[in-house]
Amino acid sequence: QVQLVESGGGLVQAGDSLRLSCAVSGGTFSRYAMGWFRRAPGKEREFVAAISWTGVNTNYADSVKGRFFISRDNAKNTVDLLMTSLKPEDTAVYYCARDNIPLSRLLRTTRVAYDAWGQGTQVTVSS
Repeated sequence: QVQLVESGGGLVQAGDSLRLSCAVSGGTFSRYAMGWFRRAPGKEREFVAAISWTGVNTNYADSVKGRFFISRDNAKNTVDLLMTSLKPEDTAVYYCARDNIPLSRLLRTTRVAYDAWGQGTQVTVSS
């Protein structure tokens, strides 16, 4: 049974940076693309970023492109999300997730493409 545990959330000011980390246990981490999603208050869970199983390719939502950076360490079974130039509208619960197809060439952005999720970590950005 694969388990994902996020950490690193907190309360920051606009313009600050924050690094989220997701530790994955169980399964074969290095064979799966990984993604980050977020859910803001009163909104649906939305795609933020994804990284291929090799770590070479990445994909970002337009709203975070150039500010957020996803990376992974297949030796440590972790995937990180570095968030810079944070804005109040980035306030949300952030979730990491594992793609449901091993060795996929696609970097998918829909929730149904991911079959394992963490419990989430709260990020609050004050203005």
